[in-house]
Amino acid sequence: MSISGLLQLAASTIIFLLAATAAKSWALQPGMGKLVLTLFLYSAGNLIMLRLVREFGMAAAFSLSAVIQLIAINVIAILVFNEHLNAYQSGGIVLAIFAVGLITFGPYLSGR
Repeated sequence: MSISGLLQLAASTIIFLLAATAAKSWALQPGMGKLVLTLFLYSAGNLIMLRLVREFGMAAAFSLSAVIQLIAINVIAILVFNEHLNAYQSGGIVLAIFAVGLITFGPYLSGR
């Protein structure tokens, strides 16, 4: 992965985290401004993802982005919005992280 790709991945992740936070804020207190901000942020994040798909392929780009967002959004949900996960949900997150690790690093581990 190139430095440019890592920077784009970081930018899309930050934008998606802001979008998720805006979406939660809208869910708690709906308003047109929050809705527009949420849609703008998700659109910007997806435009960056299109570049990543071109550079790294769809499977790797979306899988890596998804696991980073999975972890970060759950941290925000738990620490900022005081949400709770049960044991099944926590286990699912761990399995998802493992699965994406296999998808992302599998080609390198198999010698491809």
